[in-house]
Amino acid sequence: MPRYDFRCRECGSTFEVSRPMTAASDPALCPDGHDDTVKLLSTVAVGGRSAAPAGGGGGGGCCGGGCCGG
Repeated sequence: MPRYDFRCRECGSTFEVSRPMTAASDPALCPDGHDDTVKLLSTVAVGGRSAAPAGGGGGGGCCGGGCCGG
């Protein structure tokens, strides 16, 4: 079951709620009993290989190698 992050606007606490995707946008009650909450946008990290190599392979990373000395 997916988990959704919420933040209470009244006390500022952040909490998770597990619920079906069909109820994703339903309001959530803060653990302290407040009902003024907002669903947070969460990011998902997906593992895998990058299409481009990280670093190396050419002119340097900062500005084409010019500021890296040498």
